[in-house]
Amino acid sequence: MGPSMHLSRKSFDRLVEQAIAALPAEYARWVDEVPIIVEDRPSQADLSGFDGAEADEGEPLGMFIGPTLADDGAEALPPRVMIYRTPHLEACDSETQLAEEIRRTLVHELGHYAGMDEGELEDHGYGPMEGDEGKKFDLDPE
Repeated sequence: MGPSMHLSRKSFDRLVEQAIAALPAEYARWVDEVPIIVEDRPSQADLSGFDGAEADEGEPLGMFIGPTLADDGAEALPPRVMIYRTPHLEACDSETQLAEEIRRTLVHELGHYAGMDEGELEDHGYGPMEGDEGKKFDLDPE
C-alpha cells in the first residue's frame, strides 16, 4: 500500500455532499430516508455484519446497515449508509479519483438499500473499483 492521500475531514465531507447532490434522481429520493454517515473507519460492530466475502479486500469503503426497502420494518435499527474516510484515502491517488470513488460507494450502498445485490450493482457499473475506470456514471442500461 503506497502512501495514502491526505485530505482534511472538511474537504472529504464536501466531496460526500457533492456526491449526494449529484446522485441520479432514482437514488436521490432515498437520501431523505437513509442518513449518510461519514466515519474514519468501520467500527467492530459495523464489521460484525460484514459477510466476509469481501473481507480479503481489506476494509470496506462503505457499508449499508439496516433494513432495505423490501423489509417489513421489523428491524430495530433504521437504515443508514456508512462512508469510511480512511479506506477511501488509502485507495485513491487523486481528489478526482476520490470524488468518483465516494460517488460509486454512495450509489453502491444506496443500491443495497433498494435491494440490489452485488451482481446487479456490478451490472450498473458499481462493483469493486479495480480496473473499470472506463465505466461511466450511468444507471440506464439502454
